[in-house]
Amino acid sequence: MPRDHVRVLFIGNSFTARNDVPGLVAALAASRGHRLEHALISAGGASLRAHWNKGEAARRIESERWDAVVLQEQSTLPLKNAWRFHENVRLFDGPVRDAGARLALYATWARAQAPASQDALTDAYLEIGLELGALVVPAGEAWRAALALPAHPVLHDKDGSHPTLAGSYLAACCFLPVLFDESPDGADHVPPGLSASDAALLQRVAAATASTG
Repeated sequence: MPRDHVRVLFIGNSFTARNDVPGLVAALAASRGHRLEHALISAGGASLRAHWNKGEAARRIESERWDAVVLQEQSTLPLKNAWRFHENVRLFDGPVRDAGARLALYATWARAQAPASQDALTDAYLEIGLELGALVVPAGEAWRAALALPAHPVLHDKDGSHPTLAGSYLAACCFLPVLFDESPDGADHVPPGLSASDAALLQRVAAATASTG
């Protein structure tokens, strides 16, 4: 799927909307000479099932041209009920294929107080990704790698769940190898509020995660 100009529909909740992850991806891509057109369907705390039932996501998948559709599940559902999570993703698989787009899964991170749950989160995303031949964006694994470093930017916001700007930037970096076959390492875009040194570290972590994924 990698190409210079990509149109992507993001479907999720605050883990995608906070700090405008699609916008961060677009800015990083632009710094590498690529163009990302994007749209976001988001509702606070929403599951993929809620988006499906509402109908807006399905209508936009069917009525507009997309190269990829990114799904982000409610953050703890893959842990509480992986079967339901997989069923939710399957709802979207057929319509996305029928529209000629690729399905991509935004695999998110464990909560600050439960880091060991990252294994189950990652497994849940990889399992359904393998079943459906979907792309998987390994944001949670990149978070795990960054959090293991002796010094790293704060990724979790004060609630221990949502991302800080650094956390969202790290997630955004993980999209470049998936959507554009492009390493984020050395990308010029550093958003206001993030230091150049922190951005460089996060880029390297995302690039290393992609190379070992």
